[in-house]
Parts: sequence; structure tokens; C-alpha cells
Amino acid sequence: MPNRSHIQWFRNTTPYINAHRGKTFVVALSGECLESEQLTPILQDLVLLNTLGVRVIVAYGARPQVNKQLQLEGRNSLFEQDLRITDAQDLDLIKNTVGKLRHDLEARLSMGLPNSPMQGARVRVCSGNFVMAQPVGVLEGTDYLHTGRVRRVDAVGITKQLAENNLVLLPPLGYSPTGESFNLSLEDVAVRVATDCRADKLIWLMSPDVIRDSEGDPVRELAVSEIHSIEVEKREAVLLQASARACAGGVERCHIIGFESEGGLLLELFTHDGAGTLVSRNLYEQCRQANIDDVGGILELLQPLEANGVLVKRSRELLETEIAQFTVLERDGRVIACAALYTYPEYESAEIACIVCHPDYRGEDRGRRLLDVLQKDAVNRGLSSVFVLTTQTAHWFIEQGFSEQERSSLPQPKQSLYNLQRNSKVFVKPLLTK
Repeated sequence: MPNRSHIQWFRNTTPYINAHRGKTFVVALSGECLESEQLTPILQDLVLLNTLGVRVIVAYGARPQVNKQLQLEGRNSLFEQDLRITDAQDLDLIKNTVGKLRHDLEARLSMGLPNSPMQGARVRVCSGNFVMAQPVGVLEGTDYLHTGRVRRVDAVGITKQLAENNLVLLPPLGYSPTGESFNLSLEDVAVRVATDCRADKLIWLMSPDVIRDSEGDPVRELAVSEIHSIEVEKREAVLLQASARACAGGVERCHIIGFESEGGLLLELFTHDGAGTLVSRNLYEQCRQANIDDVGGILELLQPLEANGVLVKRSRELLETEIAQFTVLERDGRVIACAALYTYPEYESAEIACIVCHPDYRGEDRGRRLLDVLQKDAVNRGLSSVFVLTTQTAHWFIEQGFSEQERSSLPQPKQSLYNLQRNSKVFVKPLLTK
């Protein structure tokens, strides 16, 4: 007999598969990631993304591998501002090391053994002189020699390769019109490629674990404007700042995933809860629990729909008593969207109500974003389903995975309050509990 939980999980990934198809993802693999036992599964997952129609660009680093080779020769590099000062001898070693890593990655991505996840994949890997570079030069009196920064990305050339369903592989090296090679930082390559190629996502597989706050709890989501408020280790801070630069350059979302997490990439991309830290580019918009100061803003959103009969009228006094049930989207200090969650723990269910967005801010999936937040909240509370009562938005909820049910499916307390005159339709959605 098939495992029905697997079947349901696969069905639940369908919206994500459809959403990701045709999108461009830049995936950054650190040198530490390349040494991890999880590298082969990660590469298999990248091939899976390619198979599902995602346009994949892989940038990789080589710092620990280069350091080991230098130690074998009895040498060490100097670092300033987390950049290697690369002399001519170091550059030759770096080119050899990076070239070997490239060949190893191409070999692994070419695997197609029977009974393996890559059977029949036939992925074509493309690499080349897509990144032009220039020297860092002299900073604060220090000459960085053959260390460079990205000058230009051949976005047209990369896009052509992606259009042919090729996986693009980029080393931490760049080239100049004068025929020189420069050692580049992986973060610089990944951010510039993501912004210049208008990538939809930049995914960092750079550290063994997810980003955690000062209490050791995973940080699941951050707006760029919130980065300064979180205390993290130096390496994680570098990734957060690089994510902020990518978002400022137009990348919608960056994901920081621990590369030692089994299946972390797929969990982050194909499940509600994810497995890493999401950094959003929206600088002025945040999702948070409502407080008493938001009552006026929420009333402003609700009143037009109450007047049209779409929503049941709520007094200010009632809203003040129920404010803890509301979640809001705030932009520049203004409440632009709201939603509420009313729980029925004894029935392992919750009602989602009052999903409203200001007319000036519709069309950017804010309703879906609020719905996702409330569904995650319900899952965290151990609930197994959510339901809505609606008179005019049935199709939207059907598109979000709800199905129409009889009024008798409602929790008994809600049934007793059902308004027969409104004759609202009942829609229910099961949740994947933890």
C-alpha cells in the first residue's frame, strides 16, 4: 500500500512547483559545503530543480580548499576585510584548485546511475567567462594585488544558456579585457549575478546551520529593515548583509539554509515552514501581530467591506477586545492589510476571517501572505484544519486549497453562531501538522 502522507505531501508541493517553474535561482555553495557529506544530495536536489523547470545558476567558493593547499606548501595568505591578498603565486594555486573543483562538480552533476535520483537526468553544465572583473586596488594603504571585484556580468550569455535548460556553473574567478584573472569572493559573484540576471531568488548554502538568534532559536524570516536588529555570528552577518545588497538590487527573496540540513533546500522551497532564513527585499513592509494602536487602521480597512455586506460589521469596542486575534501588514507606519485567526483548540480547528487589503496595495499576493502566516500559526498551535465563512470570495479560497463543506463540519460553538440570513458558504482546509 502507498504511504498516503507521502502522496499528500507531493500534492501539497504542486503550487510551489508551478510557482517556481521558469524562475531563475542563484545558488551559492561555499567551499565548506563542497566538503560536506551533504554535497551529493544537494547536487541531486539542484538537478531536480532543473528537471522541474527552474533556471539554476550555481556559484561556488574554494576558500578552505585553497587554504589547505597553501598549508601543504608551507605558506599562508594575508586577509584584510575578509578578503585574501592574492599575490601571483597564490593566484596560480587558486586557479588550479578552483579548476579541480569545477571538474569535480561537473562530474557529479553528470551522474545518472540507475536507481539513483539522477537517473535519466542528462543535465548539461555550462561554465565560461561570464564574469568580468577588475582589481580591488589599494584600500587603506593595502594593495590587494590579484584580488578583484566583479565589474560586469554577461547576463545575456547566461540567460541564453538558461533558456536552453543548461545549468550554469560559476567559479570565484573573474577576467579582465587585458587577459588577467582575478580572485573573487563568492558573495560578490553571487550577489552581482543574481542582480544582473534579475534572479527571483538567491539561495545561500554557506554555513552548516541555519541562522539563529541570541537565544539559539532559528530565525525564519527577516525584512531587510530588520537585519540590524538581530545579533548573529560574523559569518551569518556577512550573509545577511550580502542578502540586503541583493534585495536592494531587485532580488525578491534570499534564503539562507544550513548545508548540513538533510533536504534543507527542498524543504525551504516546497513547504510552508521552510528550513532556513528568508530575507525579503521589502524595506518598508512588515507582518506582525496587531496591537491596540492598530484598531483605527483595521477599522479603516473593514468599514468599506462592511458597508457592502462582504463582512459582518464589528464595533470599535468588539475589535478592541479581539485585537490579539489579528495580524497586520504595516507599510511606512500604515496598516495596509489585516487578517484574524479565531481558534477552537478542542476541535483542533481555527477560523480565518477578515482577510482585507487596502485597494492601493492589492495585486501583490498580500492576502496570500497573510493566509500563509495564519496557517503556520495554526500549525504551531497543533491544529489540524482551518475554515472560512464567505459570501463573495469562494473562488479565491478554492485557489488556496480550501474545499466547500457542509455547515455541520464547523465546530459546534461556531455552528450556534451561524447567521442564516447571510447564508455564508463554508470552506475547510486540512493542515500538515508537525
